[in-house]
Amino acid sequence: MAIKVLKPGLATTVQDLGRPGYYHIGIPLSGGMDRHALVAANLLVGNEEGAAVLEAVFMGPELEFTEDATVAITGAQLPPKLDGKPRETWTSFKVKRGQVLSFDFLKQGARGYIAVAGGIDVPVVLGSRSTYALGALGGFKGRKLEAGDELPVGKAAASVKDGRVVASELRGQPTAMPTEARVMPGLYWHRITEAAGDDFFADTWKVAPEADRIGYRFKGGKALQFVPREPPFGAGSDPSNITDACYPYGSIQVPGGTEPIVLHRDAVSGGGYFMVGTVISADMDLIGQLQPNTPVRFVKVGMDQALAARKSRAELLGRLRNALT
Repeated sequence: MAIKVLKPGLATTVQDLGRPGYYHIGIPLSGGMDRHALVAANLLVGNEEGAAVLEAVFMGPELEFTEDATVAITGAQLPPKLDGKPRETWTSFKVKRGQVLSFDFLKQGARGYIAVAGGIDVPVVLGSRSTYALGALGGFKGRKLEAGDELPVGKAAASVKDGRVVASELRGQPTAMPTEARVMPGLYWHRITEAAGDDFFADTWKVAPEADRIGYRFKGGKALQFVPREPPFGAGSDPSNITDACYPYGSIQVPGGTEPIVLHRDAVSGGGYFMVGTVISADMDLIGQLQPNTPVRFVKVGMDQALAARKSRAELLGRLRNALT
């Protein structure tokens, strides 16, 4: 079975849960930016949680199926249509051979996940089928989809019932405005003044248009003021520069002290900008669903709160598994 790409959408790629283990040699995690939604899509169609799916950004693709299939769309409210007729998100449904899956305009969120029973069967590269487009690695030919591509699909592990639904309380999608992203101050917190630190958490920021798989840029808050220092050897003259260091997943660099950038799934693993803190892992799915101009507040938390949030997110995933398996 294959899926023919009639229209690729804005930036549709093959993603799974990523390729950990290579960050130390500069190869990022990649994988779905909303991992909870990706797992939910797979569970709806009877796949293993980490099977490869399509991640569509802001605009969905148009896909023709060469064989009967079961599909599900989760994540952003990107309303699916089958031969032009509306279907529900967060719900499994059958597709017949020759039918075309397309999408209406985006209603909420940023990234939709399209799972097909059997999974997208592209080659495994370094333990993952995820696309790292910047390095032309993995996915379908190491790039986003193009019109005319034919995606291979694996054999479905089991037949699942049409119309399986993820309850709204199990979807884990952002609802509050402004959105709150919890942050642990980082190793370089001492580089900014106390007043600058207070302003960073007090200000309301907005997602900039430069928001992608590499990083999410934010604008609108006060510029950070730095504690005076003599630049260390190799750091450069800008006060936001440091001697090169590792960048954790979710870390927030602030070049020039003006526009924070939350590093996401395809970010580089190190560089010469200081990090004001790190968005906790429980909130990184949320970051991946933010549209440009969305207001965001960063909320200061400690390790105990971060671990509690991670446990809560894991429990949500556990309830999702129980509901669908």
